[in-house]
Amino acid sequence: MIFSLPLWQNSTTLDLITTYLHLPITDPTWIFFLVLCIILFAPMILSKLHIPHLIGMILAGVIVGENGLNLLSRDASFELFGKVGIYFIMFLAGLEMDMQSLKENRNRGGIFGAITTFIPFAFGFVAGYYFLGYSIPASLLLACILASHTLVSYPIIGRYGMSKNPSVTISVVATMVALLFSLVFLAGIAAVLKGASTVWFWLWFVAKLGLYIAFLFVVVPKFIRIFFRKFSEPILQFTFTLAIVFLAAATAEMCGLEGILGAFLSGLVLNRFVPKTSPLMNRLEFVGNALFVPYFLIGVGMLINVKPMFNDPKAFVVVLIMVVAGTLSKWIAAFVAQKCFNFTNNQGALMFGLTEAHAAGALAMVMVGLKLETSPGEPLMDNAVLDGVVMMILLSCIISSFATDQAAKRLKVEQKLNRKNDDERRDSTARDDEKMLIPINEPSNIETLMSAAIMMRNQKLRRGLICLNMINDSDVSKEAQAHSKDCLDMAIKVAASADVPVQTQTRLAVNFVTASIHAMRENDASEMVIGLHRKRSANDSFLGMFAQGLIEGMDRQLIIVNFKMPANTIRKIVVAVPEKSEFEKGFYRWINRIARMAEDLGCMIEFRAPKITEELIQTYMQERHKSARASYKVMETWDEFHNLKDELAFDHLLVVVTARRGGISFQKSFNKLPLILQKDFTHCSLMLIYPDQEGVIEESLFNM
Repeated sequence: MIFSLPLWQNSTTLDLITTYLHLPITDPTWIFFLVLCIILFAPMILSKLHIPHLIGMILAGVIVGENGLNLLSRDASFELFGKVGIYFIMFLAGLEMDMQSLKENRNRGGIFGAITTFIPFAFGFVAGYYFLGYSIPASLLLACILASHTLVSYPIIGRYGMSKNPSVTISVVATMVALLFSLVFLAGIAAVLKGASTVWFWLWFVAKLGLYIAFLFVVVPKFIRIFFRKFSEPILQFTFTLAIVFLAAATAEMCGLEGILGAFLSGLVLNRFVPKTSPLMNRLEFVGNALFVPYFLIGVGMLINVKPMFNDPKAFVVVLIMVVAGTLSKWIAAFVAQKCFNFTNNQGALMFGLTEAHAAGALAMVMVGLKLETSPGEPLMDNAVLDGVVMMILLSCIISSFATDQAAKRLKVEQKLNRKNDDERRDSTARDDEKMLIPINEPSNIETLMSAAIMMRNQKLRRGLICLNMINDSDVSKEAQAHSKDCLDMAIKVAASADVPVQTQTRLAVNFVTASIHAMRENDASEMVIGLHRKRSANDSFLGMFAQGLIEGMDRQLIIVNFKMPANTIRKIVVAVPEKSEFEKGFYRWINRIARMAEDLGCMIEFRAPKITEELIQTYMQERHKSARASYKVMETWDEFHNLKDELAFDHLLVVVTARRGGISFQKSFNKLPLILQKDFTHCSLMLIYPDQEGVIEESLFNM
């Protein structure tokens, strides 16, 4: 009888359906349409069931694949996009890594890496040799498979904004340690079985690995910096970034490693050049999470065949032992690390969730194992092991996704409760009145101004930028109106690409200075960001009449920006701070802005200030901006400012904190500052800051 078995087990029924509907689908258009439907509807349906959408992608792949309803065959597109997807997961993990946190937690990451490698390795060997009856080489290969893991659930971390949590950083480092160990051990097993395991083999392997690391971290960054410095076109930057990722992956495979390791390392290399709030980062995350990562998950699901689980008791036992050994060993490793590092239960659960999934690395290793032979005609592993590993991938990904989602959710709530219970002095958004106004009239510097403002804004406040364009009241022509619209459209485009809301305004004005100040007051803006005036003649002033008028006519923070190169290629920020600047009302406001920029760019920030001021800055930075790489040097008097000209390179940003006439920190030498900057500091990027100077300093500003 055709229907004596459930539909999914009845091959006769499936054959009839397949023949009638001309399945599997082979037309590329329909294949892509069906995949997009899965990507669209799976999260929508599963969100109502409170199931992580990553699981939905894998289960959908099981259903539509050859071992399910046979709607789609796993053709070359799934192999290509799937490989791009897993590369994207590993690449984004490296790209979003907080480098300061990485430096602080690298030792703990290495320790957890060793723990989460050797405990599952031991479990895997015991399970293979004693429970499944495999040979020693086969058991060692199974141990390598269980020791490695893949960051399949990492996209969940990004959704909850937990990428900077120490437990996440440690887990990512541990992933690389586990993968590297497993791949090296796998290379050793393969070499022994092929009779090539000699001293020269290992010397050559270490030499290739050393050359690869040197190439990736010494040579490649030089090309990246040159490219980003010369080309700012978004599509070119996006394409170049992907090219670096695949170059790193391909060269890793040439060295006998896996491409996913190279993809992660490329993320670390590019981390410095792709600011977290930049349009490029937004594009990379969008394309990866919207297309490539789901393609990878669906492709993994299409590999899974559940039929042997019900038809062959041995296959069921193999899968059960693998899943229990892999899950239990990874949980024990996370628990041990949690106790060693004094982490909370939620952090320990998050570490387990991130290190539980077996996917790309496990597949690569078992495919290698199928090609190896212990003796002529006797393969190291059979297809039953492949089926077991693939089923383990499905179950481990489901467990990983659930564990990561629940742990991240609880940890997010825990952090919010901790912040709420903290003293109000520690609340960074409680009294922050941030609202940035950007006058834009010159198309050539719109992207610079918008990028600077985006990097300095407080993302937690979720406030937009205000872009102002002014038209001369005496020239209200169609050309002037078209120019105004083009400028505002350009600003909107830059902000939208970084997912930042923006409000645009156009004003008719006779005096641009007065119009800008009125706009400041009407919008209750906290500060204004403008570009440095371009000199039209030899007699023209360095700052220009517009900037000079704003300096004299407003008492709120004014930031004048002049980047000589793209912001993401700046290697160091040097901040010159005058005496008594701590007595100005806007003291902590400008520190916040510069610290956020340094954090976003991932570059070093060096404060030059008098001893007392330097101590205040250092205390504030350690309390509020721990992730910023900051250094401090004493500059007791402003006369020492001239010495900076010999220390600054062309890829440094000089930030000069100055003051308006009548301010507490104002000194007569500031009158000559424009001439000094024009004469001695034209070789580097420049930022001038005139802080808030209304009234006296308030203690509440320390909490901005």
